[in-house]
Amino acid sequence: MTLDLVIARQGRIAISALFLLNGAILGSWAPQIPLLLSRHGITESVLGLLILGMGIGAMVAMCLSGRLMARHGSRAMVLGTAVCCTLALPAAVLAPDLASLAVAMAAMGASVAMMDVATNANAYELEQATGRAILSSTHGFWSVGGFLGGALGGPGIAALGTVGHALAVSAISLVVVALTWSRLFGAPVSAEVTAAGAVPGLWRQGWTIYLIGLMALFSFVPESAVLDWSALYLSSDHGAGVSVSGLAFALFSACMAAMRFCGDAVRNRVGAVPLLRASGGIAAVGMTLAALAPSTTLVLAGFALSGIGLANIVPILFSAAGRHGGANPGGAIAAVSFIGYGGMLVAPSMIGLMAEHVGFPAIFIALSGLLLSVAVLAPAVWRQRRTTPSGLCPKRDRPDRQARIAYRA
Repeated sequence: MTLDLVIARQGRIAISALFLLNGAILGSWAPQIPLLLSRHGITESVLGLLILGMGIGAMVAMCLSGRLMARHGSRAMVLGTAVCCTLALPAAVLAPDLASLAVAMAAMGASVAMMDVATNANAYELEQATGRAILSSTHGFWSVGGFLGGALGGPGIAALGTVGHALAVSAISLVVVALTWSRLFGAPVSAEVTAAGAVPGLWRQGWTIYLIGLMALFSFVPESAVLDWSALYLSSDHGAGVSVSGLAFALFSACMAAMRFCGDAVRNRVGAVPLLRASGGIAAVGMTLAALAPSTTLVLAGFALSGIGLANIVPILFSAAGRHGGANPGGAIAAVSFIGYGGMLVAPSMIGLMAEHVGFPAIFIALSGLLLSVAVLAPAVWRQRRTTPSGLCPKRDRPDRQARIAYRA
């Protein structure tokens, strides 16, 4: 499929902006969460149940998103879920009682998760239409959005109040959706897929999708471990202060975001399998260094190296899922997301329980083993349909010079 360069560039800008929007909404929600305790007079355990409900809403939405996307297309799903996301934040903040708060948080989890699947499917379709990898950089924009939402959330709440901050984020988000509405790319919906009974179910995608989902799980769990436990590991095992222990996830996130903006160029040049192998290996080395390093500085370096390695694994896996999804790439991406994000829901508590018995160094060594498995399994996800684009065979699938120049950024 040859795509007009202007349409392709507008589509890439639009989907990147919507990735950033998704991350910014989640980042803006984070500083609102602690304020729910006093506003509704609830305890931390009740708040934990509400957050669990948010996660359950996200998992249910992933089960539905593939079938809906096959029938209506990724473009309609991205725009529809983006509008729902912009309304979910003020709905949760304005909830008058605990029951309505639980419903609003579940709806927020569902809309954010469904938008996440839809944006990945749309970016994959644009990859296929142009023959150029873009998923890594779009995930980089998500990371930037999360950073901006979280960094500006506290000052925004202080200046505007909780309701004013939520309404301001919602208004700005709606403006972004309006600006991208007509520019977002969307592949035509297949008449065969939309026929009655022709939409593949979430779990009828073939064994390769399960393998890709397992590899995504092996990548998400180490990321979750750094987010939830790196600060405690530095303070308990290395005696680091609060200011130093908090640097672990900050360095990890910064390196991950930076490498995601580099990942597409590398993948277009060397191909998906070599990059996936190298990424898994680098992340495993970083986790091992963090586990065995004798000094705080080297531990921080290990977590930073892990961020460099983990940065491009998930974008490549989502692209591989869409490629193996056949007529329903959105359903395949939804299945992989379900497996990967499902692991993130249970991993933090499991790691905490295991760390009490074996210690954090042993946990991080085990996580490096998961990442090595990703590197070893890399060729398996690309065995079929080797002539398709998306950075798999860069020499064979490379578009013309004009397209390369247009997609260099």
